[in-house]
Amino acid sequence: MELIKYIILGIVQGFTEPLPISSSGHVFVFKNLLGASELMNDLNFEIIVNFGSLIAIILIYFNDIVRLIKNFFLYLKTKNNEYKSDFKYCLLIIIGVIPIGIAGVLLKDKIESVLGATTTIVGIAFLITSIFLYLVRDIKGRKDDYDITFADALFIGFIQIVALVPGISRSGTTLIAALSRDIKRSPALKYSFMLYIPISIGTMILGVKDLITMPNLSDYLLPYGLGFIASLVVSYFSLRWFKNIMNKGKLAYFSIYCLLLGLFVLFILKHI
Repeated sequence: MELIKYIILGIVQGFTEPLPISSSGHVFVFKNLLGASELMNDLNFEIIVNFGSLIAIILIYFNDIVRLIKNFFLYLKTKNNEYKSDFKYCLLIIIGVIPIGIAGVLLKDKIESVLGATTTIVGIAFLITSIFLYLVRDIKGRKDDYDITFADALFIGFIQIVALVPGISRSGTTLIAALSRDIKRSPALKYSFMLYIPISIGTMILGVKDLITMPNLSDYLLPYGLGFIASLVVSYFSLRWFKNIMNKGKLAYFSIYCLLLGLFVLFILKHI
């Protein structure tokens, strides 16, 4: 039964990470539903399943990532305009990551101490996500990948700080912010996950020390491994599915879902 809990939570993380509905909020809800009190504060497991999602996202955007890294350094070396657009896009990623990086270091612990993951906070977070998804549901945008400006990147980066609040979706905040800046749906989704990659890598690096020094690590290799595999596989197919959903402009469905889930958390889960 314990192994099943890890697999279920890995599946939940994997399915919801690419979606604008908060993977952390869903994992919190399912921990409560499964009675997994031993996993409530297990940050190592959260890092492991997030890493599974990271690998899946890298696989899907692998060609873009390789091209961007290659052309970034080629432009630095040659100053050839052929590589300038990709060089600029890399700068946009850096600019978009800086605000959340600074805020994560300075504010994360304070935010969690004031707004810890409780049913009330998570339920309200789902309702807030629902409202903003509804507001941007019909935006098609005009800007493509290389039309994104530094002002857009900075705005999206600052809005992303809101995702430090438990239950607020990181992908959701960046997606909503990008759409509100008149960026097309597909480029908005791509930029959202280009920001996710360095953030997730940074979180993984910071958490490695705690992971490898945790007592009885060998006892957790199997459940952590199963959670990781579940998260990786499900994240891969979830993101591929959501890319099609985004192209069809079906964000209203996620808005309705977050509304119903928020009400469930506040009025039912809170009293279970």
